Amino acid sequence: MAKRIDAEPKQFLLDPQETALVIVDMQRDFVLPDGWAGQRNDTTHVQKAIRPIKRMLETARSVGMPIIFTREGHKPDLSDAPQRKIESLPKGNRIGDKGPMGRLLIRGEHGHDIIDELKPQKGETVIDKSGKDAFYKTRLNSALTKRGIKNVLFVGVTTNCCIHASVIGAHDRGYHPIVLRDCVAAYNQKLHRAALQMIPYEAGIFGSVTHSKHIRNALAKPKRRKKQSPSKARR
Repeated sequence: MAKRIDAEPKQFLLDPQETALVIVDMQRDFVLPDGWAGQRNDTTHVQKAIRPIKRMLETARSVGMPIIFTREGHKPDLSDAPQRKIESLPKGNRIGDKGPMGRLLIRGEHGHDIIDELKPQKGETVIDKSGKDAFYKTRLNSALTKRGIKNVLFVGVTTNCCIHASVIGAHDRGYHPIVLRDCVAAYNQKLHRAALQMIPYEAGIFGSVTHSKHIRNALAKPKRRKKQSPSKARR
């Protein structure tokens, strides 16, 4: 049954049967201080998103919602990494360079994997991507259409980069992207706030923004009332 959700720019109806949770790039390379991004950014803000994402993940699992994780990274030979992307950062912090947790942003390395707090479970989909948009050259679209998904709940990092790019990718493919504001984060707070403002702008030009509590409350199973004993009922 569809539930009404408070959101920006306006309320919407959410059918849990047509909804999936997409957890974007919650990898050690992006979240932990020793990761690729942590070499040049303060990861404090992105780490604050771990707890609300975990709560949302637990709720999604409890109701059997499809869950998809994405990981940004490249093949060890860098054949899928554009030269401009590699050279956009100084040597020593480039894709493929040696870091504290292995080669930076390389598939199979320790830093490339999902953080321990949000480890995927058996049956949950993990999609590796080489770009910012989770739909770019991946099987995400087919994974969603196969399940009859219309609404995509986006959580993860970073709000102004991969979240925003993936939201646009979802919108362009006809999905309703829904960003959970307490479950997304960025290193730069000014850009984080700007990205959240852009998504629901002009009556929801890219999608909707809401708080995870509204989604979790809508998904929560109603509590059963305790039956009164016959003796109490007669009093």
